[in-house]
Amino acid sequence: MSAMVLRRPGTPLVPEQRPIPAPGPGELLLRIEACGVCRTDLHVVDGELTQTKLPVIPGHEIVARVEAAGADVAGFAPGARVGAPWLGHTCGHCPYCLSARENLCDDPLFTGYTGDGGYATHMVADASYCFPLPESADAATLAPLLCAGLIGWRTLKMAGEAQTIGIYGFGAAAHIIAQVAILQGRRVHAFVRPGDDAAAQFALSLGAASAQGSDAPSPEKLDAALIFAPVGGLVPTALAAVKKGGAVVCGGIHMSDIPSFPYARLWEERRLVSVANLTRQDAREFLSLAPTLPLRMHSVCYALSQANEALSDLRDGRLQGAAVLIP
Repeated sequence: MSAMVLRRPGTPLVPEQRPIPAPGPGELLLRIEACGVCRTDLHVVDGELTQTKLPVIPGHEIVARVEAAGADVAGFAPGARVGAPWLGHTCGHCPYCLSARENLCDDPLFTGYTGDGGYATHMVADASYCFPLPESADAATLAPLLCAGLIGWRTLKMAGEAQTIGIYGFGAAAHIIAQVAILQGRRVHAFVRPGDDAAAQFALSLGAASAQGSDAPSPEKLDAALIFAPVGGLVPTALAAVKKGGAVVCGGIHMSDIPSFPYARLWEERRLVSVANLTRQDAREFLSLAPTLPLRMHSVCYALSQANEALSDLRDGRLQGAAVLIP
């Protein structure tokens, strides 16, 4: 099989040829159709996430076909289309797993981080963390749903019934979940990298009520703010924009340090919370909901061999929407 492999953080991925792996008990062998390029992949490749299994094949927004099943696997026919996300395995017996909070599992496996992922033609995955996907949809359109969509969905859920929402950082996750929120009848204000007029226009084209730089004041007080940009300095900014009792939800796995801010910005029962990973229930909910919505997915496709180029484009802010690798 072909793969793009991270051998040392901070260095480019290198192409490798490897034997196709055999699925073990409870696993599926997958032939990959598409794999999204997520900002978390950047954190892995750049060494900002430090528990990486090395060498590792990155990638966790995976659309694939089942090629074979290991022992003790039922319900997956050869050729069936499935998705494999970031959370790739949980222990099943820690207090978090036993209380329907498997996203906080004490002994998890993360696809493309602590286990090999989807920047390849094939991979093995825990069948318990593979989810059916529509047969008719384009693979490049489906791939961003497997993380940008799922994490966006969990982040939006954390905002509760908020009707006026600010979204800070308008990348892959934001461009999906902004549309979901708008279709639910909520009002969305987009906050983009200062000076990024293309991102602002992109947000407006998807139905945002306004779009401005993240250094600009909000046009109105917000019920909730969702932060997808990995910029800790946006936390006090977002807290200042939300109403009393409002929530600021940090949707990323990594963020630069949060600067100090006066307690008054948090007071009056404002909440600051983070999102960690996902649960299988999150995946079932969102992957059932997404095909019923008229979402406009914007995917930019790259060949597998162009993975470093895709990562550079994401790192440097040259993308609108999501990058997707096609083996």
